[in-house]
Amino acid sequence: MGNKRRKRIVVIGAGIGGLTAGALLAHRGYDLLVLDQAIVPGGCASTFKRRGFTFDVGATQVAGLEPGGIHHRIFGELEVEIPSATPCDPACAVFLPRESVPINVWRDPVKWKVERERQFPGSEGFWQLMAHLFRASWQFQARDPVLPPRNLWDLWQLGGAVRWDTLITLPFTFMTVGDALRLYGIYLDKRLKQFLDLQLKLYSQVNADETALLYGATALAVSQEPQGLFHLNGSMQVLSERLVEGLEKHGGKLLMGYRVVAIETSSGGVTGVRVREEKTGKVFREEADEVVANVTVQNLVQLLEPGILSMASYSRRVKQLPQASGAFVVYLGVDKSAIPAGCPPHLQFLYDEDGLIESLFVSVSKPGDGRAPSGKGTIIASCFTETGMWWTGGEGEYEGLKEKYTKEAMARLGQYFHLNEETIIHLEAATPRTFARFTARERGMVGGIAQRVGTFGPFGFATRTPIPNLWLVGDSTHPGEGTAGVSYSALTAVRQIEAS
Repeated sequence: MGNKRRKRIVVIGAGIGGLTAGALLAHRGYDLLVLDQAIVPGGCASTFKRRGFTFDVGATQVAGLEPGGIHHRIFGELEVEIPSATPCDPACAVFLPRESVPINVWRDPVKWKVERERQFPGSEGFWQLMAHLFRASWQFQARDPVLPPRNLWDLWQLGGAVRWDTLITLPFTFMTVGDALRLYGIYLDKRLKQFLDLQLKLYSQVNADETALLYGATALAVSQEPQGLFHLNGSMQVLSERLVEGLEKHGGKLLMGYRVVAIETSSGGVTGVRVREEKTGKVFREEADEVVANVTVQNLVQLLEPGILSMASYSRRVKQLPQASGAFVVYLGVDKSAIPAGCPPHLQFLYDEDGLIESLFVSVSKPGDGRAPSGKGTIIASCFTETGMWWTGGEGEYEGLKEKYTKEAMARLGQYFHLNEETIIHLEAATPRTFARFTARERGMVGGIAQRVGTFGPFGFATRTPIPNLWLVGDSTHPGEGTAGVSYSALTAVRQIEAS
């Protein structure tokens, strides 16, 4: 017998989800090609350099590096050294309006319990429920369920992950975090609600009243031991570099500067992709037995020819999704004197004054972490914003809006950091239009699909699409959001491809 032809797989997008899927599939013996329109891999978890500073583009922290965590598992399979990182402790320091003492989200569960009892008296029953649901959900996720299931194999994997401890979560499936607050009679606790809204918005894209309770339980507890959030040494780019190393080590190929402009299909499923080389404009075709799309669900629909009957209801659902959030981000390279002593690596600020910016999430480099020259540091501050307003009007209106946001962000940051002409070395800002240009995400949206009851977990978008051999990975799929979430989705797609 002759050698059996290796299945040809094309991955669209070299974000963390695409690189993870590509590296794992290459390791498992597939003929693998990853294509991305950008000049560096990593997507929203990539970096750029200015005047000796290294700035993380979007994502600034990582979950899943602990033993048994998703990244730890993946790098172990790829036989690639896991990136060096330090735990974030506190995971975040949260400043509520007109308060100068933060709420510290400690990694140590005992310290965090003491902190929240002091900050939010009478709420411990709620936190115990969240911890209970998190443990059950985390154990369930560790057994690699397929959610949402789309065929008998998926359903079999889901059933194999269910245990008696999983069933305790069922009564809470259709509840929100806000419902749980009402259950414990603490919904009117303004400070607690403000804190939860701030924290949940980072992970689920929506506030406590809209975040699905089971998702919220994980988002609020994952920063504590034995899990935790980590600050990568070097930059976020290290994560994608290690995945590229794993991809190429096992025979996979990565081409940057190549944009997939269409996914080609037939009645039997995917046949290939059309690709444009960004530098020359040349368009060519790549054949594929399988296509893994590490794109937003909105981008996926746009890459397909209109009128595909199997995609009709899928496309309608995509169109009915609420508008996704964008981000406005300020990148600062500063003298170390601009950063207060003992400043945590991650902070959140909520403001009650009227203005364009209601809150800021801030990431600060640490001495020796590779992001700034000696005696210097980086400050990255971001806020959520509607995407639509950045695409209306002319260039002058856009630049004016960008300037207004920048001035307000700098004024807000100046309330905590020592910012002046002597301490600021570099300043630039990014908008949804910036993210759209560099990541190709539809209208520059960030953070994936909001984790409401109707769109999380069993009700979310699956890795398996209605078109045979076309797979979706990234933050549009369960469990979505963050590098750990998109890596879980990639692992799920890899297992499905092998099973098929």
